[in-house]
Amino acid sequence: MASLTTPAPAARTAPGGDRPTRRRGRGRDGGTPVGTYVLLGVLFLVLLFPVYYGLVGSLMKPADINSFPAKLWPSSGLALENYANALDVIPLGRQYLNSAAVAVLVVIGQLVTSVGAAYALVFLELRARRFWFVLLLSTMMIPWEAIIIPNYLAIAQVGLINTIAALALPYLAAGFGIFLLRQAFLTFPMELRDAARVDGVGNFGFLWRILVPLTRPTLAALGVWSFLSAWNMYFWPLLITQAPENQTIQIGISQLQSVDANDPGMVLAGVVLALLPTLLLVLFGQRFIVKGLTAGSGK
Repeated sequence: MASLTTPAPAARTAPGGDRPTRRRGRGRDGGTPVGTYVLLGVLFLVLLFPVYYGLVGSLMKPADINSFPAKLWPSSGLALENYANALDVIPLGRQYLNSAAVAVLVVIGQLVTSVGAAYALVFLELRARRFWFVLLLSTMMIPWEAIIIPNYLAIAQVGLINTIAALALPYLAAGFGIFLLRQAFLTFPMELRDAARVDGVGNFGFLWRILVPLTRPTLAALGVWSFLSAWNMYFWPLLITQAPENQTIQIGISQLQSVDANDPGMVLAGVVLALLPTLLLVLFGQRFIVKGLTAGSGK
């Protein structure tokens, strides 16, 4: 009795081997990865919705934003006065400048200290080099909360309470920055270093004219990371400053919420103002972050 089943077609093989070929863009089971794209699209919408509602809500009038169910668009007209009110209720503009000043100081400080320390660990004849590297790396394992009281006492002893310098001083050096730049410097071709030494270029000349220009992606990644960390600080500025005109914008947003909690549109306007530098840095600095953070991954 002849069988009714037909033999399955043989799997396609690669021209030079026995392994079956697989069409590019298809899943392991041969189907198109539509489900993957749908899942990624849903996750994208979930992540984007808070940013969208923050921006739209900052333009809503109280009748729209307090309605139930919540409206997703300002149907009663745009309320641009929310931004003006947010800047009038508290010194948000001054706090905005304070945050920018602190972030710039922290970025410059961490770049200078990290470049110097990483250069010494890689290019200088340093005794017990691995010990110093492990010691610097161990600072990343100390919780910030464990040293916040000694830092506060030190700042108070030198009379810097309620100043911009007090906000930036504890963050001028970071173990992560030293680790990141050390790993990037280890991938630097030593032939260039030897050629520069033969030409009579000293350590500072090699660092400034050769090493820094050729490692700009890693330096940019460290700069973006430092700026975002400094911009989003909350607990340290809350502890070290008392006057509203000396505080940062993160403290200002919390004050905005307590001053006029009945106007969520104005609070969202302040949140959007605080988010702008972060969003711009992520949009325009993303490629530097990825390239810089992966530069030394091979070492």
